[in-house]
Amino acid sequence: MKIVGVAACTVGIAHTYIAQEKLENAGKKAGYDIQVETQGTIGVENELSDEQIKEADVVILAVDVKISGRERFEGKRIIQVPTEVAVKSPNKLIEKAAEVVAG
Repeated sequence: MKIVGVAACTVGIAHTYIAQEKLENAGKKAGYDIQVETQGTIGVENELSDEQIKEADVVILAVDVKISGRERFEGKRIIQVPTEVAVKSPNKLIEKAAEVVAG
């Protein structure tokens, strides 16, 4: 399964990067291909390519604020949660993503 995501918190510092790290670690641990873009105070990092988005089975948005480029994910299965959920329960969130893809 391929997962892409965006992490963005209100301040754009700590939770953004913690959410990214936790999601990537949980995804890899579960054996999935996962890429997480961050949108923080210094702008967009690890920007997702059109190809990565096209190939993704599901999109995880761990966001507390409006993100730029959300329209890129139109037509995709999207799970949106606050960054806190990605930080505290990343494994459950990855399991949920697998359930959504399995239908």
